[in-house]
Amino acid sequence: MDFKRKPQIVVISDTHLGTYGCHAKELLQYLKSVQPELLILNGDIIDIWNLSKSYFPASHMDVLRRIMKMASKGTKVVYITGNHDDMLRKYTDLEMGNLEIVDKYLLRINGKKAWFFHGDVFDNTTKGWAKFLAKLGGKGYDWLILLNRLINWILERLGKEKMSFSKRVKDSVKKAVTWVNNFETTAAELAIEKGYDYVICGHIHKQQIREIQTEKGKVQYLNSGDWVENLTALEFDNGQWSIYEHTLDYQEVAPFAVSAEEVELDFLSKILAS
Repeated sequence: MDFKRKPQIVVISDTHLGTYGCHAKELLQYLKSVQPELLILNGDIIDIWNLSKSYFPASHMDVLRRIMKMASKGTKVVYITGNHDDMLRKYTDLEMGNLEIVDKYLLRINGKKAWFFHGDVFDNTTKGWAKFLAKLGGKGYDWLILLNRLINWILERLGKEKMSFSKRVKDSVKKAVTWVNNFETTAAELAIEKGYDYVICGHIHKQQIREIQTEKGKVQYLNSGDWVENLTALEFDNGQWSIYEHTLDYQEVAPFAVSAEEVELDFLSKILAS
């Protein structure tokens, strides 16, 4: 018996498939549990910046297969490009059946206007020389997440509380907190200026639903979080937005369960060669 939940809209972002930090198995569990009318992939789904021919496990490929299966079963899939998958921007406005690739997406939901985009347009660290440094930082971040996973695996077995290195840094470093706040405010101000009711982003790996008000108006700001640290998604159903949070059981996650199984795929080889 199929007991899939059927929200109208599901939004995920920052899955970073092709990196050690991606929780692909948990993401696949989630995607198998829902049957939305519309699935919006809001950027950084495949981490082309850090993609290599030696690491793209079967579990990561299973996520892509699941998304394509959802599209074949009637779910409309909108892939919004981000900075880590910016190579796909040369295919903007490409449509293949129920799959569409875009840079941004506008949607009317129950009479209200929603604006979806990844959010890297506000981030100067993704441009020019800073982009090169950001790519190097992305490699370090990926290894930090992997080390964090090992430590949490050990802490779990010792009956200790788990921790998140990256969250502690983001929450304690004043510049990081300011950057997140500035990102959210900038997105909201631009959405208000354009007359949108919702602005939905990714990029900063911080799930959020909150109303932002300025002198010029107000807007509902939403962020889908990520599937590296937070394992979150946005869902819209019965006229309401909510944040889905997937529970990670470290008892089931080996510390270095990152089999370097090579997957020979034509489209991956073409991406790496471009």
